[in-house]
Amino acid sequence: MRKVRAMYFSGTGTTEKTVTAIADAIAAEGFPKAENINFTPAPARKQTYSFGEDDIVVFGVPVIAGRVPNVLLKFLQGSAKDDLPPSIEGGGALAVPVVLYGNRNYDDALIELRNILEEQGFHTVAGGAFIGEHSFSRKLAAGRPDADDLEKAAAFGRAVAAKIAGLGDELPEPVQVKGETPIRDYYKPRDRHGEHINILKVKPKLNREKCNGCGECVEACPMGSIKPEEPGVVQGICIKCCGCEKKCPQGALYFDDPGYIYHKEELEYLYGETRREPEMFI
Repeated sequence: MRKVRAMYFSGTGTTEKTVTAIADAIAAEGFPKAENINFTPAPARKQTYSFGEDDIVVFGVPVIAGRVPNVLLKFLQGSAKDDLPPSIEGGGALAVPVVLYGNRNYDDALIELRNILEEQGFHTVAGGAFIGEHSFSRKLAAGRPDADDLEKAAAFGRAVAAKIAGLGDELPEPVQVKGETPIRDYYKPRDRHGEHINILKVKPKLNREKCNGCGECVEACPMGSIKPEEPGVVQGICIKCCGCEKKCPQGALYFDDPGYIYHKEELEYLYGETRREPEMFI
């Protein structure tokens, strides 16, 4: 009997909620539940995770610029440059690639994640693109995944369980999902004149009068860029997951970069009226 678990990177918790709902629904159909794996904290991505033919992994990542976050690629694929092997070994396990996006588009993120998992020895049996509150915004897809999203995630999990139960000893062909091959470049935000807005080096700032030194941001940062001795100060790489900003109980972290704010407001204006719905592939 195959055992099922969720494995995820989730800066603000939206990916975690969705993949956990899917994995729990599969388990409720009679598959034993294994411990979930959260590789959001930087130390968790220094380990190797090996699976086998008796595993089912619901594998979730957020979409950043229409792709799998580039900061995860070394962990997922290894690095010839640094002579590092991948940190995930499928070993013939079944996998369900899942991506979470903020109501704009998931572009090639799902097909990219599917390809990565197949390359690392998983057999992808299903896949899904779900919606979560945009990391930049509290307006765009606000509060999602909501109850309706989570019910759809659970229904998807039940359908996946039924497919797995019907496989017997057969191995599935790689699940067919939306996306392009070759994978397109990362989405680049632009202003209304078509000029690229570069926000790669933008980091949140700290209102020291509001900060009480609680350290929530230290725990929230998936890059380990906020040190315990100086909470709120982003000293290293910032991927704009906004976990620190959204999880700060004092509201002490904020962005004031004009390009970042323009891009955030454009996203809210262009994509705020339409409710995108999950897309599931089985």
